Amino acid sequence: MSAAKGPRVVVTAAAAGLGRVIVESFLATGARVALCDLPGPALSEMQRVHPGTLALPCDVADEEAVAGFFRQALTELGGLDILVNNAGIAGPTGVLEAGEPEAIRRCIEVDLLSQFWCLRHALPVMKLQKSGLIVNLSSTAGLFGYPLRTPYAAAKWGVIGLTKSLAMEVGEYGIRVNAICPGSLTGDRMDRVIAAEAKARGQSEAEVRAAVTRGVSLRTFIRPEEIAAMIHYLASPAGRNITGQSLSVDGGTETLAPA
Repeated sequence: MSAAKGPRVVVTAAAAGLGRVIVESFLATGARVALCDLPGPALSEMQRVHPGTLALPCDVADEEAVAGFFRQALTELGGLDILVNNAGIAGPTGVLEAGEPEAIRRCIEVDLLSQFWCLRHALPVMKLQKSGLIVNLSSTAGLFGYPLRTPYAAAKWGVIGLTKSLAMEVGEYGIRVNAICPGSLTGDRMDRVIAAEAKARGQSEAEVRAAVTRGVSLRTFIRPEEIAAMIHYLASPAGRNITGQSLSVDGGTETLAPA
């Protein structure tokens, strides 16, 4: 591990996309970071590019795998100051009754239950030191109805309930818990989501993309760096009294229903 003396941070699903941006933003400030992701080229690349950072394979939907990851992460870091529950998948796209049970189950497990498994290992450490910041990634789909993406929306609404309840439960220990609700992020994942919705709706990808931006006040997609910036704000002295909140970084989402 690096000899840096900054905060000790764990980020899940952080070998690519938003997770990688979050990790690299913390590394740039001198933080000590442990991350996990599914095994594959992205994780191998993170291990190569950041050899001083603990980067381990882990399926966060697997409670035992999460326990193993945290044992190593907490040993390497010597404690934990910030947990970012970033893991998430898009889940199935289509009418609810046509959804494959396994796809629905996997969406709930990764997008919601994984946060419970991570918190079970982070909270005892934070309670003992009487401090900590937990950031749970929800979505604007956790604030609005999202037709054809019901399993995803249900999981992300669940994250909001988890966040608000847990903030009340652990506030006396000096632990803050917040959810960030990103809007539509630029990147490969959103491109795949748009392609799936276009197929489900019988529309072109250009039509779906235009409908997404019409539902946003600023008519824009969100950059991953803007989500990382919100996390850093929460971790700064300016965010010391912010807890139990669902913070949207979304350009002003008005609806997720097609225009």
